[in-house]
Amino acid sequence: MTKNRDVSGILADVGLSETNSGSFNGNWVESGKERITSFSPVDGSRIAEVTVTERETYEQTVRKSIKAFEEWSMVPAPERGILIREIGNALRLNKEKLGRLVSLEVGKTKSEGEGEIQEMIDVADFAVGLSRQLYGLTMSSERTNHRMYEQWVPLGPISVISSFNFPCSVWSWNSFIAAVAGDTVIWKPSSKAPLTAIAVMKVVNGVVKRLGYPDIFSLVIGSGSSIGELISSDHRIKLVSFTGSIPSGKHISTVVSGRLGKTILELGGNNAAIVSSKSDLNIALKGVAFGALATAGQRCTSTRRAIVDSRIYDSFVEKLVKAYSSVRVGSPFEEGVLVGPLIDGKAVDGFLKAIDTAKKEGGKLLCGGTRLTVKGHEKGHYVTPAIIEASKGMTIDKTETFAPILYVYRYETLEEAMDIHNNVPQGLSSSIFSNDVREVEYFLSSRGSDCGIANVNTGTAGAEIGGAFGGEKETGGGRESGSDSWKNYMRRQTVTINYGKDLPLSQGVRFDV
Repeated sequence: MTKNRDVSGILADVGLSETNSGSFNGNWVESGKERITSFSPVDGSRIAEVTVTERETYEQTVRKSIKAFEEWSMVPAPERGILIREIGNALRLNKEKLGRLVSLEVGKTKSEGEGEIQEMIDVADFAVGLSRQLYGLTMSSERTNHRMYEQWVPLGPISVISSFNFPCSVWSWNSFIAAVAGDTVIWKPSSKAPLTAIAVMKVVNGVVKRLGYPDIFSLVIGSGSSIGELISSDHRIKLVSFTGSIPSGKHISTVVSGRLGKTILELGGNNAAIVSSKSDLNIALKGVAFGALATAGQRCTSTRRAIVDSRIYDSFVEKLVKAYSSVRVGSPFEEGVLVGPLIDGKAVDGFLKAIDTAKKEGGKLLCGGTRLTVKGHEKGHYVTPAIIEASKGMTIDKTETFAPILYVYRYETLEEAMDIHNNVPQGLSSSIFSNDVREVEYFLSSRGSDCGIANVNTGTAGAEIGGAFGGEKETGGGRESGSDSWKNYMRRQTVTINYGKDLPLSQGVRFDV
């Protein structure tokens, strides 16, 4: 599927060519001479080139985004929702084509590639309903003939910096919600997945132009040290939503907070699943395996640790190892493949280094942990998913390795399991597999999971768009997508109206002139 003629077909299907502009601000701008080459992790082949956004083009893009905001913010929110509805419909028509590009550029299986686009469609549907529900509270004033309420006002131009592992859906979590809130959005995608972003922008902005709205969605492409730094330090951009590593997130937070801007940070995860002897072991096995193996362990919600009741530890781990041995690793375009490649050679090196460190720290490698050569895709970036029995004093398990490594632990009491669970710097997703209501309630109590997401009898990986997505501790504390996350993209304003013939003051203060 990744021979030149097939790559050309995938590119043509989504309106891409051998060389593409990475800058859109109402028009596609050939910004400069510097280019990024996108390589497929499936076989290491070159896909296409993208021109990088120069500073002058970036400045032009921000100015245009501000101008578009002035118009777009005055459009009634329900009408904004109609635009997002039409964008969702356009994505439906292009779901298979865009999904194939996702598979080609980042190595997701066919179902996961199309699932990425389906998630965008689902977010669009959610945003349409939200456009009629941007509610504020009404408060009782202590002064006669006064009325108080709060309203939510569009924030302004915002920026979304996304990661390669979800090359477009996380953008939609932010952008579709921000758009119905009245904001404009500047997107900087990962330099490892620029083509997916360009293809999505072509679909989205085709709808925007057809319906005659201002250019509310813009695109800039470049490295984090160049374009990312410009975005972070730009006081005109009211909010920066960043998905990526903890070190990069800390830097962005420092820069943005230094100018008193707002951030949404979705950083690393080191997610654990507790498996009780009182669980349905078939459900637990499937939940842990999918959580650890989906997207080749390259999800921020991937299951990194399984904490297993000692009474079932041996039998459960034996079944887990057996399940791993039956999982097919290979090209995402081939039938029956459940685990595709890692994003690049650097990721493979990180995987192997983590395995070596774990063994040096006393961990026992139970299966996998090697580089894998796939016939016909010898230059692809494949590994055999690993299970490691953790040892006391191990430190590598406190670090997120963005690859399919699962550490397993024994526990005697649920309290011990929770201590193991919470003893990592990250706090994104968590799960417990148990049919004991006491265990479940303890896991969900203030003494239980310290993560932003807590699941019962379902795995850590993945999340429905209707719930607020995000985590605690070094995961960043941000929330995106569902629930009341829309408030991040607006500013709260408390309004007081005096409709009387006097000016009474609050707290009984008197001031006579």
